Amino acid sequence: MSAKPLSASRQVAFHHLLVAARKSYLMDALSEVLGQLDPKLLKKQIADFVPVDCQKMLAASGIRDEHVFPVPALLEQKPKLVGYYRLLLGVSQKRFYRAGTGMGPFKGMEERGHFDAKRRPPLEKFCAAMAEHLAELVRQISPKITARDVTELPLLTLGAQLYGSNNNSIGRQATIDVFLSVAEIVKRFITAQDSKKITIVNASKRKVVIALSSDPDIRIQEDFGGKFRNKVAIEIKGGTDISNAHNRAGEAEKSHQKAKREGFRDYWTIISKTGVNVDKLKQESPTTNSWFDVAQVLGREGDDWTEFRSRFADSTGIPLK
Repeated sequence: MSAKPLSASRQVAFHHLLVAARKSYLMDALSEVLGQLDPKLLKKQIADFVPVDCQKMLAASGIRDEHVFPVPALLEQKPKLVGYYRLLLGVSQKRFYRAGTGMGPFKGMEERGHFDAKRRPPLEKFCAAMAEHLAELVRQISPKITARDVTELPLLTLGAQLYGSNNNSIGRQATIDVFLSVAEIVKRFITAQDSKKITIVNASKRKVVIALSSDPDIRIQEDFGGKFRNKVAIEIKGGTDISNAHNRAGEAEKSHQKAKREGFRDYWTIISKTGVNVDKLKQESPTTNSWFDVAQVLGREGDDWTEFRSRFADSTGIPLK
């Protein structure tokens, strides 16, 4: 019997993305942002967007209205929650954002977590449209909707979404999710942000740019007297096949060699370390001077995440809380 079809590597990669999704657009992310909102504003917007009969049904099941229905204040605070309500409704990204749906302006919010207040999309129209269809979900689930339904239904669509991805798209998603983790570290100091670049002003009053790119995947540059200096090059390897780990480290080395020629000073590689001999990885990428486990960085917990967070703050020149 061939063991190759039974490999767990793809499912482990999905778990990495699932852990990241919990922080970005599943129930964990929603619960976190609810603790930051003005309850009076939230209550008013719920009254504006959630049908009264659905409010009663959810109350009878012990479910918070905002766990099912979006309101503008939530989406402004956590743009990626657009994805939570899409998944709850059970609609794929391709169908949700295709031409003619009117949902195109919200794609960047879900995918990149970016919200531009100066070019604010019509959140009220989005919430009203979603409320119409989510109300049907609440009314039609029999015998009644439960908190478990609300937690598990999004996972059905997320699973199909992940299984429809190829290895390249899984790697790209891991890079985007790491970028979101980085944004959380520096969010108190952000002066400008778009889908691929974050600008902050650090404790020394100098401008620092954190950008998604290729070779390296993320770069940190700091402004010294009007000239940007290349500081940190970060390579992200989202694969989890243990037998291929050394190839991924070799790919990181090629990128870091290029970054070295461009004048970067630090070279970090974020890679799956579980079940891998890190000493052998170091042989494949001697330029890498810091290794971090991708699962911990995506999940924002663990010793590697603590070290990554501390080192990232130090490299950008900001104090941690």
